[in-house]
Amino acid sequence: MAIVQKYPRIDEPDKYAGYLDDRKLVSHTETLEEDVLKKIIERSVDYASKKSSRAILEIPEKATDEQVREIYLKEGESLLIYFRKYCGDPASTAYECHGRHFSEIAKEQFHSRTLQKERMNSGWRYQRIAYQCAEASKRFKSVSDIGAIEADFNMTVETVDCPGIPVVNIYISVKNRTNTLGGQDWPKAIYALEEVA
Repeated sequence: MAIVQKYPRIDEPDKYAGYLDDRKLVSHTETLEEDVLKKIIERSVDYASKKSSRAILEIPEKATDEQVREIYLKEGESLLIYFRKYCGDPASTAYECHGRHFSEIAKEQFHSRTLQKERMNSGWRYQRIAYQCAEASKRFKSVSDIGAIEADFNMTVETVDCPGIPVVNIYISVKNRTNTLGGQDWPKAIYALEEVA
């Protein structure tokens, strides 16, 4: 059962009234050195590449015509699976595709799939950078990705001068997925949740 968490909020008449008041959280005491940040970024790039490669077609330089043909057939099959999975509404998709040559539709789908893979790759990369920086900063009481779905992570931060609220639990997700909110959506989602609560 989910329980609404109390957290220190910004007071009226501030334009951000009701939002988390980060001035009442334990502040940063350490600055990450440049070499530490570089290592975090390098590890995050490697991690993201393993989770979601940006490459769509990987054709070896010395591939024979037959090998290239096999790669195209395999990727064509993957593209068809992608098309079926992400077509949206089948009726409107059928209407939009009616009378068009399959190669034109395939090019559009290839472009969409390329953009999706790039977004996923950057999402994994920034997610890992945020997680490792949070860990290395020593600001948080705990930072954990154990049991988190899709590499999202949780942090616990202590408060300062907040009787009855010793810690605030924060859930972090950077990636753009159907079940993940983008930054611009957070205020509306929090407002809606608070209205329901």
